[in-house]
Amino acid sequence: MNFADRTDAGRQLAARLHHLKGQDLVVVGLPRGGVPVAAQVAEALGAPLDVCLVRKLGVPFQPELAMGAIGEEGVRVINEEVLRGTGVTDRALAAVEEHERGVLKQRARRYRGERQPARYEGRTVLVVDDGLATGSTALAACRIARARGASRIVLAVPVAPHDWSSRLGGAADEGVCLHTPRLFYAIGQFYTDFEQTSDEEVIACLEHNRAAHATSDAPSAAGSASPEHAPPPYEGEVLIPATGAALDGRLTVPRGAPGVVLFAHGSGSSRKSPRNRFVATGLNRAGLGTLLFDLLTEAEAVNRDNVFDTALLARRLIQATEWLREQPGIQDMGFGYFGASTGAAAALWAAAEPSADVAAVVSRGGRPDLAGARLPEVKAPTLLVVGGRDHVVLDLNRQAAARLSCEHQLAVVPGATHLFEEPGTLESVTELATDWFRRHLA
Repeated sequence: MNFADRTDAGRQLAARLHHLKGQDLVVVGLPRGGVPVAAQVAEALGAPLDVCLVRKLGVPFQPELAMGAIGEEGVRVINEEVLRGTGVTDRALAAVEEHERGVLKQRARRYRGERQPARYEGRTVLVVDDGLATGSTALAACRIARARGASRIVLAVPVAPHDWSSRLGGAADEGVCLHTPRLFYAIGQFYTDFEQTSDEEVIACLEHNRAAHATSDAPSAAGSASPEHAPPPYEGEVLIPATGAALDGRLTVPRGAPGVVLFAHGSGSSRKSPRNRFVATGLNRAGLGTLLFDLLTEAEAVNRDNVFDTALLARRLIQATEWLREQPGIQDMGFGYFGASTGAAAALWAAAEPSADVAAVVSRGGRPDLAGARLPEVKAPTLLVVGGRDHVVLDLNRQAAARLSCEHQLAVVPGATHLFEEPGTLESVTELATDWFRRHLA
């Protein structure tokens, strides 16, 4: 049994956990890889999402092999069998532990800021990871949940060795695992895509869940397929009609929002892009609405010609805008476009249409050159955000800025590369976009 990626694993795992829906539940993901899995579970169960800060103590010469784990509440788990088998000395163990405690504190500040952990007392705590190998981190997480007063602990993972339950020694009250093979070498062996999860993706998952629960008192916040009878605030999945297709999206409109920002993702991405979700959540926290949607169906995206067809993508963006203008409570709002990479070309192309009534455009690491001759026709105030180390794209944006006749600005984020993966750079993008949209949508 293989999983396409952590999102796929989370969906499959959620299907086995529906018996927990409706309970006083908090879903807890183990950073970093367990959080995208837990996010899917939390969304399916309508539960809040938190992180359980645990750090594996990796063998110095084989970091993927855990000789123990540490976590919040002073929890410490040591795997004596691994220590004996690898010959790691007490001094080496202490050095690894000291380093990981420093990382633990940094992660706590980065993921939670000034917020306190979720309330565990008297609740069912569902601990989720992307898989279980030695069991050290899962055991530490369960102990943390117990220390914080959980009334019941459920541990759920997509894959684990066949003897996984015996490794936990009763730390969890219930265990759920989809696949327990006898031939088990590493968790990644059971994933087609097991790329390392970034801090930005973890934060995006947490913020997205928090935004969803902030509007959960709205009549339609349970995830209705259409906001037809749902004036703002609104948060849920939507289906957008387009020529020859129906496009999946997620619409979030906070109370009192002055407008909605439509996201145009880059090639090879989708509405679930962690970077776009991170920015969208920041806009939501600032009181702005967002629409994250797929510009192509899954079948259309298989054809790479479609992925780079700027005119087609721009038409889809225009059709999504027209659909939004027909929604009750939204039709009188201002609209903006946020385009990433090649999606920025689609956003600028759409904004150049004579009938376009777009208040502002923001491009992140964009390819405005792909909008070609349309650039001088853009009337909406445009912000081009580029990483200072993304030299080729920076040159392209400088050339494009010279062709824009509308109000525009080129903002360079120091130290950032094309994907804004460096610490703090995506936060800078979010701040710049928030200021631009709040100024022009208001």
